[in-house]
Amino acid sequence: MLTSAALSSPCSTPAVLRHRRKLHVSGPRSTAVVPPAMARKTLVTFDVDGTLIRSVGNNANKFHKDAFAFAFKKVFNLDTNIDVIHHHGSTDQLVAADVLAFHGISKEAIWANMPATCTAMLEHAAGAEDNAAAGLELLPGVERLLQTLAARDDTVVALVTGNLEPIAWTKMRRLGIYQHFTAPGIGGFGSDHTLRGELVKIAADRCAKELGVEVGPRFHVGDTPNDVIAAEFAGAVALGVTTGIFSKEELEASAKEKEKCVVLDGLNDLDAVLKALQLA
Repeated sequence: MLTSAALSSPCSTPAVLRHRRKLHVSGPRSTAVVPPAMARKTLVTFDVDGTLIRSVGNNANKFHKDAFAFAFKKVFNLDTNIDVIHHHGSTDQLVAADVLAFHGISKEAIWANMPATCTAMLEHAAGAEDNAAAGLELLPGVERLLQTLAARDDTVVALVTGNLEPIAWTKMRRLGIYQHFTAPGIGGFGSDHTLRGELVKIAADRCAKELGVEVGPRFHVGDTPNDVIAAEFAGAVALGVTTGIFSKEELEASAKEKEKCVVLDGLNDLDAVLKALQLA
């Protein structure tokens, strides 16, 4: 069982925050007019891997995987990678913890060194940012959907992902879609908490506090049962997509409240997605 310290975020250290400021830099953003204070807006959060993007080729997700491998070597002197475990739908800290446990590292040592592990991952990411898109590509319909949502003044477009925050935004920048997310970059990330459901809540809290808006309907889009469960946990509607490794039946089966779960084949049918998000 995880301790309360592990469940929150041992990655929220000054070193990690310095890396966040370095990587999560300002850039071109949506030209949509900023709404009046306390305007009511729909919040749409997107998972990253398997939902917005997919891994391809011999260098599949190399930027992210290499960051893990670098950290395992630097902090624990282990030559290993994340593919020794099943990690789909997990969060970066839990992925690291599971890999280390696989190699016999004690739970106490894992979590005592988690801040150093996250810092090492971000150290590698800062040096490899130019290659962050290697082995990755946008899934069909993603760019058009994000452009459409970004142009609306009644919607906040955000991320909820198990990626450490700087790694997530670096992927978005290098794949050319960073500008479609609502400034200043709202979301919940694997550097905030280990549990995905908490990340959905964190994204909503940040939306209200940082944008000064009333959060109305909330939707979380993801490709794993953990995304569906997280949305339900946080009181959001789940929009599952079968662009990862899980089937429509598996995604639907993970929902306790069936009326709050919609599953689509992907994000390429813009009209269907907008309807599922109650924006059409």
